[in-house]
Amino acid sequence: MSTAMGPIALPDWAWERAEVREALRARDMGAVFRFIQQYSGASQARIAAAAGMTQARVNEVINGHREVSRLAVYERIAEGLLMPDAARHVLGLAAGREAKQSGAAFDLAAFPEVVRVYAEQASAAEEIRENARRAEELDILAVRGLGLIGLNGSLLRSACLPREQGSGLRVRVALLDPDGDALGQRAAEIGESPESLAGGVRLAEARLRELRAEGRDVTAFRYGMLPTWRLIRADDTLFVGAFDAGWEGHTSATYKVMATPHGPLFRGFRRMFDAIVAGAQRTV
Repeated sequence: MSTAMGPIALPDWAWERAEVREALRARDMGAVFRFIQQYSGASQARIAAAAGMTQARVNEVINGHREVSRLAVYERIAEGLLMPDAARHVLGLAAGREAKQSGAAFDLAAFPEVVRVYAEQASAAEEIRENARRAEELDILAVRGLGLIGLNGSLLRSACLPREQGSGLRVRVALLDPDGDALGQRAAEIGESPESLAGGVRLAEARLRELRAEGRDVTAFRYGMLPTWRLIRADDTLFVGAFDAGWEGHTSATYKVMATPHGPLFRGFRRMFDAIVAGAQRTV
């Protein structure tokens, strides 16, 4: 329990809520202060004391009449709210002073892994294309892959075109087994017939065979598990979305994950893809 004039402590789960993280990402301190009031019961005066501000200033921020723009003020707010390092990173701040001094955690701002979050794949489309154009390796984990590589106008189809100076691109694509039980379950989740979904997978495989027949280094595999992750890896950059009931992968929030010396996410997702391919049936 914090003292009347000391920092304000929130439970860890409060900082992990999606709406709080979105407010931090947008640097909407008015929303952050309102969440502080909601989850801690703190008054405007109490928030002001913790953040080194006046109550009048806090009131203006909460009501949208003034914005916080100075880094020093963000730092005071973060310290006064005992903001954990994960929340500080979303806000764009380095790790807290105590973490740096103790060595308990490295500075997430200096060693980013999740470097950007997009509302959906369409928002990241141009960046995905650009990374794929420069890549030497392209891995794709999808359900049927038509929107990614299976059609002429697909997001990544152009990345497979011939390149200058003979440089090539190795492409591996893992698609849901059209003959497996998981496909029927996935079809039910999205309100589509198994025949339609399976037909989409087979069409994508046929179009990938065309690329291979043209001399492209393309291989395709069928996996049998219920799809969870949707991955696009272009060398050391990974774009990650998710599948859920009634939720298509391209409409999922898309995380841009970079390989770093200490980050487990990129390594874990790449290892998962390699394991899926190792246990899958090759079709192309």
